[in-house]
Amino acid sequence: MKRGFICVAFAIWLALPQQVAAETGTMSVAVFLAKAEALQAQGPMALFSSDVSLLKAEVAGSAQAFRKQIKAEAASGKPSACPPEHGALTSDDIMAQMRGYPAAARPRISVSQAVADLFRKRYPCPAH
Repeated sequence: MKRGFICVAFAIWLALPQQVAAETGTMSVAVFLAKAEALQAQGPMALFSSDVSLLKAEVAGSAQAFRKQIKAEAASGKPSACPPEHGALTSDDIMAQMRGYPAAARPRISVSQAVADLFRKRYPCPAH
């Protein structure tokens, strides 16, 4: 029950409009997971933590930056992913992607790279 609440709260939180900081996406997967798991352990009280906004900004900023990259790639005719205009990734999708990296590699992989990898995996471009 507690995990379900946190997943629903995280999904709602991802859908909310946000201001994105200029330096988002630089956090490592290891740090992101540590903060996310600490929030999950807090249960409903996690929604009052400043880390919620921090993690939200990391994912949202990374997704925004990757969408810009895809547009630039599309202009050259070779986009690395083809997501729908308003494609939604859930908190479960994001957490599974982050947990999918080997623990030893997580400190070296940024949230930006993880989000880009998830977009590429989830939304591959059709072969021409």
